[in-house]
Amino acid sequence: MLVPSYTKNEYNALPDQPGVYKFFNAEKDLIYVGKAKSLKKRVASYFVKGQGINHKTKRMVREIESIEITLVNSEFDALLLENNLIKKIQPKYNILLKDDKTYPYLLLTKENFPQIYPTRRLIPHKGTYFGPFASVKAMNNVLDLIRGVFTIRTCKLDLSPQKIQEAKYKVCLEYHIGNCLGPCEGKQNESDYLEDIEQAKHILKGNLGLAKNYFKTQMQKAAEGLAFERAQYFKDKLDLLEKYQSKSMVVNPSIKDLDVFAIVSDEKNAYVNYLKVKNGAIIITKTVELKKRLDETESDLLLTAIVRLRDQFNSDADEIIINIQLEENYEGLNIHVPKIGDKKHLIDLSLKNAKYYKQEKLLASGEVKDKKFRVLKQLQSDLSLQEMPDHIECFDNSNTQGSNPVASMVCFLNGKPAVKAYRHYHIKTVEGPNDFASMTEVVGRRYKRLMEEEMPLPKLIVIDGGKGQLSSAVEALKTLGIYGKIPIIGIAKRLEEIYFPGDQYPIHIDKKSESLRLLQRIRDEAHRFAITFHRNIRSKNAFSTQLTDIEGIGEHTAEKLLKHFKSFKKIKAAKAEEIEEIIGKSKADKLLAWLENNKGG
Repeated sequence: MLVPSYTKNEYNALPDQPGVYKFFNAEKDLIYVGKAKSLKKRVASYFVKGQGINHKTKRMVREIESIEITLVNSEFDALLLENNLIKKIQPKYNILLKDDKTYPYLLLTKENFPQIYPTRRLIPHKGTYFGPFASVKAMNNVLDLIRGVFTIRTCKLDLSPQKIQEAKYKVCLEYHIGNCLGPCEGKQNESDYLEDIEQAKHILKGNLGLAKNYFKTQMQKAAEGLAFERAQYFKDKLDLLEKYQSKSMVVNPSIKDLDVFAIVSDEKNAYVNYLKVKNGAIIITKTVELKKRLDETESDLLLTAIVRLRDQFNSDADEIIINIQLEENYEGLNIHVPKIGDKKHLIDLSLKNAKYYKQEKLLASGEVKDKKFRVLKQLQSDLSLQEMPDHIECFDNSNTQGSNPVASMVCFLNGKPAVKAYRHYHIKTVEGPNDFASMTEVVGRRYKRLMEEEMPLPKLIVIDGGKGQLSSAVEALKTLGIYGKIPIIGIAKRLEEIYFPGDQYPIHIDKKSESLRLLQRIRDEAHRFAITFHRNIRSKNAFSTQLTDIEGIGEHTAEKLLKHFKSFKKIKAAKAEEIEEIIGKSKADKLLAWLENNKGG
C-alpha cells in the first residue's frame, strides 16, 4: 500500500492482531521493522495527527513509500520475527546494537574419537558448537578444564577403524605424559573415549554438577573394589572440577538457570549488561552499547537487548530479571524486577557493570575529557544531585576532652584541593565538648560570611560525621534561610555511610568507586587540617603557660617570645643579646636566670 494515499479506511482495514510491519522507501529499501500487539493501532499511530511523535520519527515517516505486514500467532512471536529481520537486514531506523566482534566457540567434531577445539567459524556439518564465549580467556578456561579432567586427544589425525587397524600412527608425547590414552594405536577403545566426551559435554553446557556426580560415583566404585590408585585418579579429577567451580562467581546454588539484564542510558545511547547464570554460577558476562535511532524508551531498548543477547548466547533460561519495569508484558517471556534477596544483588552487580562500561565509553569518546570530571559526574549520579559538584566544602571539629575546641573547612574545586580557600575556626560560643553545637556555629559563620560578601556558595557541603553532626549543620543552614538551596550530606567514618537530611537510613556507595574515594579524600583532608590546627593551638597554649609561670613574664611577653623563637629549644640556644632585643634587659635577665636554674627540666 502507498503511504501518500494512506487513509483512515486503509489503516482501519489492517487486522487487529499481533504481527510485524515493514516500512520501505521509494527505492524499495527496508528502512524500519516493528512489532505490534495490534497492527491496526500501531501502524495508524505513525500517521494519525496529534499523536505527538518526535522529529526523528516524523523524518522516517516522510520517507515511507510502502508498507508490508506479516501476521503471527502472538506478540512474543512478533518479537522474535522482528529480531531476526533486524539482525539480517539492519534497517537504518532500527536500534543498532554496536557489537562487531566475532565470538569464539568450542567445536565438538562429528567423527571417530571426536576432538574439541576453538574456532570462530561456524560450519554446521562439522559438529556441535558450544558458545559463543564472551572472551577468549573464558573459552580457554573451559578448554583447559576439559583437557585437565578428561583424556581427549588434541591431534588432527583421521582415527577411522581401518587406519587404526593398519597401524598408520604412533603415539605422541601427549600419550607419554598422560594427557591422551593413545586411541591412534588402539590403546583406548571408542566407547570409553565417548564416555569422557559425554561428561565433557555437560561441562560445555555449564552443568558441572552432572560431571561431578559422575566422578564421585566412579571414585566410590573404585574404592569399594579396593582399587585405591584408580579412586585417587577420580578424586584428583573431582578436585579439579571443584577448584574450577570455586573460581566462578557462585551466586546461590538454589538459583538454577537465570538471565540478568541491567540498562543505563543517556540521550544518544543505552548500555546493557547481561549476566548468564547457570546452576548458581555466573558463566557469561557481556555489556553492549545500543544506539538510539528514534528516541526509543529504555523499555524498548532493553527488550531489544534481551532478545538479541539471548539469541546470541543461546540462552534458554526460563526466568529473566531486569532493573526497570517494561512498558508491556510479553507472553512467553518470564520477566520481573526483583526487590530483595540474591536476585536483587545480581541486578545491582549487573547495573554496576553497565554503569562502568558507560563511563569508559564516554571517556574514550572524549565526551568526558578529563578523569576529574568523570568522577564528579559519577558523584553527581550517586548522590542524585541536580548539578555537578565542582565546588565542595567539608567541615570537621577537633577537641581534646573539651580543651581548645577548633574546626576546619576545606574546599575542593573541580575535584582538587583549593588550599587558599581552607579556613580554621576557633569555637567562640560553645563551652565544653559539644561537637553538635560547634558544628552549628562554624557552618553558620562560614555561610553567613559568604552571603554578606556575595561570594558563590558551594554545590555540595560534606559534614564529617553521622546524623547528629549533619542535623546540627542543617540547623545553621535553616537559620540562614539557605537550607534546600545547597545539597548537604554527612559521611560516617566506620562504615563509610552517606546520610541525607531527614533520611532515617544511610546509602552506601560502592567501596571501590571513584566517587566514594573522592569523598573520603575530602573528609580525610578536613580531618587532617582540623587536627593539625588543634595540635598547634595546644602546643602554643602549653608553651605560653610555661613561660607565664616565670616571675616577671606575662602573656604579652610570652607571645613575643613564642612568635619569634617558636620553641623552648631555640630560646635555650639563643644568645642573651637576642633575647634582650626582643623583651628588654630586665625581663631577659629573669628568663635567663630561670633557664639556668632549670637546665635539667
